[in-house]
Amino acid sequence: MSIHRVLAQAGIAMAHPKSSSHVRFAAVGDLHVHRDSAGSLHGFFAQAADEADALLLCGDLTDYGTAEEARILAAELSGVSVPIVAVLGNHDFESGTPGQVVEVLAQAGVRVLDGSICEIEGVGIAGVKGFGGGFGRGSLGAWGEPAIKLFVQEALNEAMKLESALAKLRTRRRIALLHYSPIAGTVQGEPVEIFPFLGSSRLEEPLLRYPMDAVFHGHAHRGTLQARTINDVPVYNVARPLLLRSRPGEPPYFLYELPREAAEEAAPPPAA
Repeated sequence: MSIHRVLAQAGIAMAHPKSSSHVRFAAVGDLHVHRDSAGSLHGFFAQAADEADALLLCGDLTDYGTAEEARILAAELSGVSVPIVAVLGNHDFESGTPGQVVEVLAQAGVRVLDGSICEIEGVGIAGVKGFGGGFGRGSLGAWGEPAIKLFVQEALNEAMKLESALAKLRTRRRIALLHYSPIAGTVQGEPVEIFPFLGSSRLEEPLLRYPMDAVFHGHAHRGTLQARTINDVPVYNVARPLLLRSRPGEPPYFLYELPREAAEEAAPPPAA
């Protein structure tokens, strides 16, 4: 039996010391912070910050998208000393005030991306919420009633925001941060009937046109931890409920690392 399993059975999470040769990210989504979450995540975030150089939050940060829930999350994040980068999820829009959620988190030092980018220790990060619409041959087309066309247009708008953000990156190492999935592979395990509401292949298209190291998303609580895009880029579903269920005894965040790059290195040109 491995030392990791022995420690897990004893309720002890094995630490991963930070590296001087690699940049490490702790990624998690679907925190669904609510009124009763106060005091429940502080230790979780502190442990993640101890192991990683940055914290990536993949949407559904709150349960009903209220400023009160955002303030609770901000308080839970108050002890985190590493950079925090996030995107919103569908739950963060529920109360119709996503701007308030963003404002509260921004005041707490969280960088909320929405078709925008940032750089963490030489790694470029592009972030959007994304949207649904389905995958491959099952993708919804913009035909028929105006409501259908509006739904598809929202997916297209999110894909265009992702494309615009990726085009702005000038780093060699690149990560995309989403809430909805860009591929069907990481929603496998969910009921097939709800696949169209879990993501869209339209989000994958920009990822095929630029060199990428990894993609992170949440949303699909019963999905699959890892799959790949058509051009073999790893996609990770880091929804917290999925991590809790699929990796018992381990902290419910996903650690991902990339080699540190010299700041002066030029990024490769976009793929043709």
